[in-house]
Amino acid sequence: MNALRNSVRLIGHLGDDPKVRKLESGKTVANFSIATNEIYRDSNNEKQSETTWHRLVAWGKQAEIVENYLKKGSEIAIEGKIANRSYDDDKGEKRYISEVVVREILLLDKQTAN
Repeated sequence: MNALRNSVRLIGHLGDDPKVRKLESGKTVANFSIATNEIYRDSNNEKQSETTWHRLVAWGKQAEIVENYLKKGSEIAIEGKIANRSYDDDKGEKRYISEVVVREILLLDKQTAN
């Protein structure tokens, strides 16, 4: 059961092209987001769709895969963990971010996976 702790699996489409940077340390980091859609029936038995956006970050080899193969609209499956961090914005106010740190990526687009 330990493997279930802080484990996230998502399938979705990229909302924009990933932002990939090389840090001074030489590490590569990719920041991107995906949308997941849930279909359900409301109280009137009509189909409804709800979209949720997820902020993702990938490091090292995973970031290089993101850089080389993914673009806006790409469909992917990921496995990762939730991480929380904070930073001070331009006005000196503390901001908090929750994001998924990607451990594994599966490319689901047929043209991307070939």
